[in-house]
Amino acid sequence: MTALKQSILRQIALQGPISVADYMTLCLLHPQHGYYSTRDPLGRAGDFITAPEISQMFGELLGLCLAQVWIAHGRPAPFTLAELGPGRGTLMVDLLRATRQVPGFHDSLRLHLVEASPVLRARQKDALAPHAPQFHDTAESLPEATLFLIANEFFDALPIRQFLRQGAGWAERVIWAEGDRLLFGLSPAARLGALEHRTGDTEDGQMIETRPAADSVMAPINARIAAHGGCALIIDYGDWRSRGDTLQALRAHEYDDPLANPGAADLTAHVDFEALALAAPDLRATPLTPQGAFLERLGIGMRAEQLARHLDGPARESHLAAYRRLTHAEEMGHLFKVMGLTGRDAPPLPGFDV
Repeated sequence: MTALKQSILRQIALQGPISVADYMTLCLLHPQHGYYSTRDPLGRAGDFITAPEISQMFGELLGLCLAQVWIAHGRPAPFTLAELGPGRGTLMVDLLRATRQVPGFHDSLRLHLVEASPVLRARQKDALAPHAPQFHDTAESLPEATLFLIANEFFDALPIRQFLRQGAGWAERVIWAEGDRLLFGLSPAARLGALEHRTGDTEDGQMIETRPAADSVMAPINARIAAHGGCALIIDYGDWRSRGDTLQALRAHEYDDPLANPGAADLTAHVDFEALALAAPDLRATPLTPQGAFLERLGIGMRAEQLARHLDGPARESHLAAYRRLTHAEEMGHLFKVMGLTGRDAPPLPGFDV
């Protein structure tokens, strides 16, 4: 039994059942035993691989997209280039390499990274040292300036609350214990004003998920872009509105029981993009777009062909497999979605069908 599981069992014994959100917070961010506090989870030796680790093309195209928007905004200087949850810094390294020939872009940017994991901060600091990144615990301390922001697979790891529809009320899913086993349970059903709008599109017995922490992340993004211009690109798996139980655990690239190994497995849930858009009321949201379609509109097909000309044998096959993984519907191309946010009077963002 892990030390974190023992701690959670003691907390439940003393205080009673805990919410799924509290459980996720402990599992992911406990200072001594939390998943992100103690390890680099990425890559083959970790538990999962994100798009920037699959191919350099992902970060390159996002970088050129932001540079195009920066030019359309009149080349503001200085401006904040920010990433939420930058992993190893791979996406930002590729983004900065692709944009180094854009006149004035690098001279004008000030790099800011929002990262909670000390292990990953160290990796990011090494990878991006020439650009002197400034680190933040939360988005609230980002500068008051024009903001160009990327969040790739960030919101899916924010803690969720789960509610089961029971007539006109909602029962919250909680976690309790029986001996040394963690189990799911339900709180008594009650009318919840914050969920009244979901009674029209759900049925009795259906589960929905909310992500309260996302509001505090979106608020400063909304404020900076509304006041100073810029845009945000949010890439994650999910859909426009939350439905069903999507909580999942990954360990060594395999699905795991979310309650089996607290602190030793990654916990995520699908992103409700509608909720993110509603949390940025002063901005205009693009249509929610599958990642594959978005990358194709940005030119990933041509970039893949260009890179393939210089490769042969296994290296070429690996490159083409990475292209397929990012874009094809049966892989990441449809499961992952992209939403852009920008000022209401700003130019349209590239890559979206508007």
